[in-house]
Amino acid sequence: MFNRRHFLGAALGGGTVLGASGLLPAWARTATDGNLGLPTLTGTNFDLDIGEFPVRIDGRTAMAVGVNGTLPAPLIRFREGDEITLNVKNRLKSETSIHWHGLLVPFYMDGVPGVSFPGIPAGETFQYKFAVPQSGTYWYHSHSGLQEQLGHYGPMIIDPAGADPVSYDREYVLVLSDWSFEHPHRIFDKLKKSAETYSFNNRTLGDFAEDAAQQGLGDALGDRAMWGNMRMSPRDIADVTGATYTYLINGHSTADNWNAVFRPGERVRLRIINASAMSIFNFRIPGLPMSVVASDGLNVRPVETDEFQIGVAETYDVVVRPEAARAFALVAESIDRSGQAVATLGPRPGMRAEAPVMRAVPTLTMKDMGMAHGEHGMSDMDRSDSTMSGMDHSGHDMSGMDHSGHKMNGMAHEGHSMSRKPDPMSGDGAMMAHNHKTGPGVANTAMMPVSRLDEPGTGLEDVGHRVLTYADLRALEPNRDTRPPERELQIHLTSNMHRYMWSFNGVKFSEVTESIRLNEGERVRFNLVNDTMMPHPIHLHGMFFEVENGGGEHRPRKHTVIVKPGEKVAFDVSSEHVGDWAFHCHLLYHMHAGMMNVVSVIPGEAGPHAKPHHEPPENDHDMGHNQTHEGHH
Repeated sequence: MFNRRHFLGAALGGGTVLGASGLLPAWARTATDGNLGLPTLTGTNFDLDIGEFPVRIDGRTAMAVGVNGTLPAPLIRFREGDEITLNVKNRLKSETSIHWHGLLVPFYMDGVPGVSFPGIPAGETFQYKFAVPQSGTYWYHSHSGLQEQLGHYGPMIIDPAGADPVSYDREYVLVLSDWSFEHPHRIFDKLKKSAETYSFNNRTLGDFAEDAAQQGLGDALGDRAMWGNMRMSPRDIADVTGATYTYLINGHSTADNWNAVFRPGERVRLRIINASAMSIFNFRIPGLPMSVVASDGLNVRPVETDEFQIGVAETYDVVVRPEAARAFALVAESIDRSGQAVATLGPRPGMRAEAPVMRAVPTLTMKDMGMAHGEHGMSDMDRSDSTMSGMDHSGHDMSGMDHSGHKMNGMAHEGHSMSRKPDPMSGDGAMMAHNHKTGPGVANTAMMPVSRLDEPGTGLEDVGHRVLTYADLRALEPNRDTRPPERELQIHLTSNMHRYMWSFNGVKFSEVTESIRLNEGERVRFNLVNDTMMPHPIHLHGMFFEVENGGGEHRPRKHTVIVKPGEKVAFDVSSEHVGDWAFHCHLLYHMHAGMMNVVSVIPGEAGPHAKPHHEPPENDHDMGHNQTHEGHH
């Protein structure tokens, strides 16, 4: 722990300018006219220093790892199509990196050590250089170890080359995050020993009495016995909670009160980024409707709502128009309701909005276990649009099974592969499924996964006001590629919470022997099935995908999607960008524990089974698309 003199000296030495409030740095001051409330870098050439520096959060001091001595890192702003250069100096004693989240960059500029480049060694400088054909709200963060949890993340705005379809009078960036005064490796070690280390929301005798009064004693006892037999808790909503986390908006806790100003009647654009390590948030502004105008950086048809759930790594742009000259609370509530961050939007600097009372802790149901029944049952997995012809059922007696309405002749159930060729990622264009193996890393399988895109998210089912769902989103512009998928991949999100093991298809990243191969230019449908009891924000690097939400040619294009417990989510990918791209859960400790793979887009002339041979210019380092090191991303 630093004393005040040590803190001031270290902060000044690290380049942080202190404000008139003593320990409050300039970047933490009130956001006013022409000031987004964050340090901002603009232009086409940027110098970024990654190092350690002291921070003060919620009245306590600690050391952070980040960029240019600020938490969050500086806002980087440039224009669509500009060729930009970013010189990143590593002043740490260990390797670091920066991934440009959601940006369509060449794969060797993507910033994932062991996948797309070697990483930035201690004391060295790496130059990122690229132009991107997109605009919107994005962010950047470390992909090395657990540095994100220590503060290595920052916002990014790419202004459109032409007219912006969103009309507004002023804007602010809201970076949501979670901070712990525990070291992230200590947190991970605790989770490995017991996944319930930070869970203090288990049901009580009082809860049982309420259930018995509502459901009857027999049903309440049966429900408790079922959860007990599975050694699971219906309150196991988040792995890391407010028991160790302080939740932040732009580096400020509720007590620190980050605040922004407006003039009544103005249209205010809020660019909201969830840059946390492990926290899915529910965002709302009580008393002030929001018009959602962008998701993951790309414009959507405006949708008015009162609240939305934002997964780790997602971004939403909203426009609000406060008419009353009063303070409004900007509320980011953790999904398990173990804490929240509250900032202020008011007509005068320094105002403090009243923080709302925390709402009741959500309780999971059978649907979250993938055991829902009814019209959205197994039929969602096997509808006629998922043709499975030509697959081999050898070795399995399927007589007596009703296959009416399902083209499943020839499915192979041998082992855990269900493709009609030994290579489960073959590029022959046939539709296929890919079952996962069982084992110590697979504690549960969703027997009846359903589409839940029209549901607002855990805990928001009955809040009494409008809540955004993925089913509400429509791309503002028509989708550019409307071809039907040539083949399908089925990827199960798997876990064993008792051992804190996370994986895709039962295989953690350190044990993966082959990347997910796509051929350049092909259209592929990913079917994600969540066999776990937790929502997972799944992120694909290098490409956007269209979420199959019934939007036709205006399906939302995203880079990250929350897959709810017991849910099946389908999205289509156009394999346009050759290279090796990380594909992972964006809950940091889940990725660290193994829920990650690599999607390799093979050059068109290579054929479906050839190994990628792409290399970055002027770089003969063998980055090997199958270098898989658990905990090293």
